[in-house]
Amino acid sequence: MDPDDQPRERALKYGCGVLPTADLWALILRTGLPGKPITEMCRDLMHSCDGKLFRLERMERARFMQVKGIGTTKALQIEAVMELIRRYCKETVGAAVRITRSEDIYNVMRHEIGNLPHEEIWTLFLNRKNEILSKMQITRGSSTASVFDLKRILKEALMRDADGVVMCHNHPSGNLLSSSQDDDITRKMQQGCRTMDLRFLDHVIVTSSGFYSYADNGKL
Repeated sequence: MDPDDQPRERALKYGCGVLPTADLWALILRTGLPGKPITEMCRDLMHSCDGKLFRLERMERARFMQVKGIGTTKALQIEAVMELIRRYCKETVGAAVRITRSEDIYNVMRHEIGNLPHEEIWTLFLNRKNEILSKMQITRGSSTASVFDLKRILKEALMRDADGVVMCHNHPSGNLLSSSQDDDITRKMQQGCRTMDLRFLDHVIVTSSGFYSYADNGKL
């Protein structure tokens, strides 16, 4: 490869922003195999996920390692980069995050659970100003369902001295329609919060491309 075409040299000369995604991976993973340069290996990697990072995020380690030249070390490097991306997207700067609308909830949770291959139920615990005190994973399920644990949510809310509660869960399928099971756990959550004198602000279904709010749809 001509030196001017090498990812490292192009990045030094023009900045990383000019590089395609495969070449950015080449900068990180660094070394290829005899007869298979790292640039070609990384093109194969991106081809395996149709060139989409959100699909790469969903891939398991064994799937990375099906790409010739990617062993355990390179697979861990890929996972580490994806985790850094998730942490960056979840960071907030300055004042505490305040929930004023359903979109705020989605923005807080979409990088946490929106692209997962399995279901998870999370709860946001809020103070009187609707600022997030903490957020917590309640349950982790399969690709189609997750177990709802109302007692744990209420216990954690009281321990955190929360005034309000928001429930979120994801649909790995990307379907934004609520199911009868979703409706059932929402009713139970609403009744439990009312009993404990907690404000139940919303139940938001999160996907990688959008969200569904029970509050916005008049179902609370």
